[in-house]
Amino acid sequence: MMRVQLYHGDCLDILPTLADGSVDAVVTDPPYGIGIRTSYAKCQRGSLVQCNDFKPIVGDDKPFDPTPFIGDATTVLFGANYYADKLPPEGRWYVWDKLDGLTSKRSIGFNDNSDCEFIWISKPGASRILRHRWMGAMKASEHNIRRVHPTQKPVALMTQIIKHITNPGDTILDPFMGSGTTGVACVQTGRNFIGIEIDAGYYAIAEKRIAEAQMQLSMLPGSEL
Repeated sequence: MMRVQLYHGDCLDILPTLADGSVDAVVTDPPYGIGIRTSYAKCQRGSLVQCNDFKPIVGDDKPFDPTPFIGDATTVLFGANYYADKLPPEGRWYVWDKLDGLTSKRSIGFNDNSDCEFIWISKPGASRILRHRWMGAMKASEHNIRRVHPTQKPVALMTQIIKHITNPGDTILDPFMGSGTTGVACVQTGRNFIGIEIDAGYYAIAEKRIAEAQMQLSMLPGSEL
């Protein structure tokens, strides 16, 4: 039976309490240390309205140190180009192509969104390009589903990565769980999941999303969840 363990708190406090060897992979989208904007305003019919108004990401106001999250288990870190100087020389890179065939309309000063994202993987191997369109309303998945976290990743993308680097039955840790996307992908692909989130609001969102994924899975014929 698949296991899900969720913790509300600081991952640096909780990680030492986990049993040695209990994790096969760390897959996470940590705070990059860039102070990313999480509240946007746009002009709509002559009036200023808020769009995607999220609270700041905890820890994003200071440099990120990946060292505590790199060990024997395979480690997958999103946004690793922002702290590449702190990563070991070995490893490989995935590039998430958010355009997937579209022409970028983004320019310097237009917005804070990038056309791609760099993902570092601790184990040596071939680098890959992952194509999954993710540009406003132009999405390859999750159409008409409103984001609940400012840096929320698509479940379909996380599923691709998890399938690349782990096997069914493995245990995946996400120390910066956010809205729980990694956990949802783990449930859908038959991986055990350990999630940690410091923000109470996002922890509640992640808990709900993962529980809903478990419920959907339990309704499938032959499910042993």
